[in-house]
Amino acid sequence: MTTEINEQEQEKTEQASVQRSFAAREAPGTLYLVATPIGNLEDMTFRAIRTLKEVQIIAAEDTRQTRKLLTHYDIQNRLVSYHEHNREASGPELIRLLLEGQHIALVSDAGIPAISDPGAELVRDAVEQGIPVVPIPGANAALSGLIISGLPTDRFLFVGFPPRERKGMNKLLDGLEKESGTLLFYESPHRLKKTLAVISERWSGRKMAVVRELTKRHEEAIRGTVTACLAHVTDNPPLGECCIIIEGTHSQGAGSQVSGEPDNDQWWFSMTLAQHVAHYEALQINRKEAMKKAAVDRGISKRDVYQALLETSDE
Repeated sequence: MTTEINEQEQEKTEQASVQRSFAAREAPGTLYLVATPIGNLEDMTFRAIRTLKEVQIIAAEDTRQTRKLLTHYDIQNRLVSYHEHNREASGPELIRLLLEGQHIALVSDAGIPAISDPGAELVRDAVEQGIPVVPIPGANAALSGLIISGLPTDRFLFVGFPPRERKGMNKLLDGLEKESGTLLFYESPHRLKKTLAVISERWSGRKMAVVRELTKRHEEAIRGTVTACLAHVTDNPPLGECCIIIEGTHSQGAGSQVSGEPDNDQWWFSMTLAQHVAHYEALQINRKEAMKKAAVDRGISKRDVYQALLETSDE
């Protein structure tokens, strides 16, 4: 008898939950994840505008930024704040209101909410409480950058913002070393140069794109090897939030080797650029010649080697 009860309890715990997004009900309310433009206001969808007008509450990452959008579309619903620093207090209150039957729209400053922001935690809590969560799709910077990068799109990994510290960045790259899909990063303009310098030490020859100011007047895509893109942003400091798109270890669909993937002659593959140069110096080769040899090995110019080492020494 005890065995049967335990089996029944186990079956209950293993049952999947089913959300019927648009079933008629009085409570709980629905949490709508509403995408907002990433730059161009014309990217706001009709459905997004209608949803923001119909919900009782709009929860925003930055109420000042969101109010500009609401004013533009003549939306006057109640606006509350939900962000990284108040989520522990604001989150439970929003869940309480949803359980009472109120409908709430969650928006971020730009793009789809719950991507690299605390909205993901609100979604988790809503799901745990059986509250329907409905996406209102729209613009997304990472995917927009990917589709114009010219790099493979059939397999990709969204990484988000990389760590600020070199140690954390190197640890992240260690974990991504064998990733075959295209890699998608976000980065702020003032950190872009340092981030690319660290990436260049490992993957200098990989193809990449740096896409900035998406959907805005100064939208720009910089394409080339990691080293070439680093040289460009060094000479032309970027403005606006950036997407970094880097090819994986394999060219998707081709089954061929790409730069950044080792072959038998790439004994230096696991080395940073600085370690590569130091290897030749240890063989009693002067630094100038060591840099030249490292450049030949990696298929890049000596100037690129010099510039990358200079960036490393500045940190």
